[in-house]
Amino acid sequence: MVDFLYHYFDESTGPFCNLSDLELEEAEQILNEIRRKKKGFASRRSFNYLQIRHDLELKVRDLFIEKGGKPKRSHPHYMTFGECKWLLDWYPKGRELHIPITEFDRDTISFTYGDLFPTMRYNDGKFYRGQVYMLDEIYQVINKCGLPQEWNSEGDKGPERYIEVQIWDDRPIGKYISELK
Repeated sequence: MVDFLYHYFDESTGPFCNLSDLELEEAEQILNEIRRKKKGFASRRSFNYLQIRHDLELKVRDLFIEKGGKPKRSHPHYMTFGECKWLLDWYPKGRELHIPITEFDRDTISFTYGDLFPTMRYNDGKFYRGQVYMLDEIYQVINKCGLPQEWNSEGDKGPERYIEVQIWDDRPIGKYISELK
């Protein structure tokens, strides 16, 4: 069904630059600079965004481990399950990187049906809220619900606009980062 995972980023910073890899104070400084310059989608994030993100990432990591996942990172990198071109608009100079899903060890990738934030924080009774999926499980959800980027491409049917992939291992993305430098 889906052969590639996609990562969207700004040309000026490059791929997989992850605020979660930084100490909170340094990450806050960078995010404040992004806000000051009104640089893309990230400039509109709330002032408690990093703390909420940190807490959600820990929760997702724990749920992933409970399902048999074997994370090699404390915090994930993010990709989408399939193409989602509108994410290019999140960045002043948006770029796209796609990597074959076969490059990833199934035990080091998890999925949420929708972005991590609404998936873990909305309480609207949808069965996929608060859930983390392994690869075989996300295919079952897709068979039941479809790909959000197809049924909600404009974002007018709720917060689900893509399936987010949490990448818990640097190894598969390393060679792609090197190729872009």
